[in-house]
Amino acid sequence: MEKNKMSSDLLRGHTDTMILRLLLDGDHYGYELIKQIHQDSGGEYELKEATLYASMKRLENEGCITWYWGDETKGGRRKYYKISDLGRETYANNIENWQYAKKLLDTLL
Repeated sequence: MEKNKMSSDLLRGHTDTMILRLLLDGDHYGYELIKQIHQDSGGEYELKEATLYASMKRLENEGCITWYWGDETKGGRRKYYKISDLGRETYANNIENWQYAKKLLDTLL
């Protein structure tokens, strides 16, 4: 398996957490999240639009995020996403789980 393919598969399992992390810094629209993840990864990871919106729908259904329509004076009408208190709690739990899994994998590998 290619190195980049394996890395993408591993990262894809943490899409929800990546999105929640960015929303901790403020409200964002979808394409902005895709660009930010690509930039933050140093161009190494490109989140696909379908993956982003599937994750956003899941996070919305779980009550981790909400959305609202942005002001149209800044261009086209955009749907902005905002993290909820439950989303903040979920993010913290996901980070705790990641740290535990990383520690275990470091030991096993």
